[in-house]
Amino acid sequence: MSNHSILIADDEIQNREYLSEILSDEGYTVASASNGREAIAKLSQDPFQVVLTDLQMPELDGLGVIQYLVENKLNCIGIIYTGYGSVKTAVDAMRLGAFDYITKPFKADEIKVVVKKALDHLALQEENTYLKQQLKAKYKFENIVGTSEKMQKVFRLIDKVAGTDSTVLIFGESGTGKELVARALHYNSLRAANPFVPVNCGAIPEELLESELFGHEKGAFTGAFRTRIGRFELASGGSIFLDEISEMSPNLQVKLLRVIQEREFERVGGVKSIRADVRIIAATNRVLEEEVSEGRFREDLYYRLNVIPLHLPPLRERVEDIPLLIKHFLGKYPKNKSSKGMEFSKKALSSLMQYRWPGNVRELENLVERMVVLSDSPMIDAGDLPDRVMAGAAAGSQLVPQIDLPETGIDLSTAVNDFEKNIIILALNKSNWVKNRAAKLLHVNRTTLVEKIKKQKLQKPSEFNVS
Repeated sequence: MSNHSILIADDEIQNREYLSEILSDEGYTVASASNGREAIAKLSQDPFQVVLTDLQMPELDGLGVIQYLVENKLNCIGIIYTGYGSVKTAVDAMRLGAFDYITKPFKADEIKVVVKKALDHLALQEENTYLKQQLKAKYKFENIVGTSEKMQKVFRLIDKVAGTDSTVLIFGESGTGKELVARALHYNSLRAANPFVPVNCGAIPEELLESELFGHEKGAFTGAFRTRIGRFELASGGSIFLDEISEMSPNLQVKLLRVIQEREFERVGGVKSIRADVRIIAATNRVLEEEVSEGRFREDLYYRLNVIPLHLPPLRERVEDIPLLIKHFLGKYPKNKSSKGMEFSKKALSSLMQYRWPGNVRELENLVERMVVLSDSPMIDAGDLPDRVMAGAAAGSQLVPQIDLPETGIDLSTAVNDFEKNIIILALNKSNWVKNRAAKLLHVNRTTLVEKIKKQKLQKPSEFNVS
């Protein structure tokens, strides 16, 4: 039996009885009203999923009932029927918010089909509302895990700028959670009820990216068999997230600059300007200042995007967050419903905090998921960790050894040389082996650092594969 309730509003008792019989046989709970006023009184007291209302009724007509549903935002779908069918009446009803329009005389099969379609549509609306609520809860910035001071700065900045329409440029290495932050910015903004549209500029071929962003008109190029709406149109009223913005070609950089400046664009092959009512959030894992100096990224576009810069620290710079992140991921990947949960031993945590994490938070999440799936014990020890992690942890723990001055003394020149070597390695690791950034950390010229690297015979370690 269906648990859906349907209200029939009609001043003719024969119509009410006929419709009630048809719909009751389908398992619906049916109530009736003899005019629009009575229908509204019942709608204000009890929940109904569908209202079937005659157009012509005394006191208040069917359009008035539909208007009441819309103005009071009731989770109920209205269907108009009448024997005075006309195109204008149908248009008026649909414009007011009616789901469908039926003309008399009734056909039982038509009534059943229209009501079923209305209920399916209502179910879809409810599911979309639920998913939006879940999505908003998932990406509230409080759910981005981290208690370190660097992450607290990130949280404070998100809190300040989320409610604005300012363009945000997110900097961070791969795997640091740039899209998660972008979604947090959107779902904590006034645009949260509208679309969030992500675009990976590095994953789409250059010749297709323009059409992907701005859409195209039918016949604009070979294979354009129909008009296509682009991501900027899909994001209307919401936010568009341009990931890996540094991979965008110079030609597209010019067009994006115009969108930011003029807030409008044209589809490929089109002449009509379309308003771009979107908030732009961009992200990159590169140093855009270097891209600009090398001529690979437009300086004017860089300054247009870099209104609110937001830097996400790599995991190796906030290792104090690792235990909290592990706890979060363990809750995300339970082994089974009856499992009491797993935990990492102190020794395992120590090893994980000494590891360099080239894949950042994404690599840590993958590791936790693997441990949950493969471990036979609720306690994960250091010996259970992958060899690459243990090897990396061992290397990390030896970068700056504690020097104990023995009674016999030490060779100062050798000790100083070793200390310099370890400090350079630390700077290179912290900057992901970008020599310009490492030189700035050490307050030396890049050429000086390069000479010291050659003298120490240092080589960049091979990156571990992130599973």
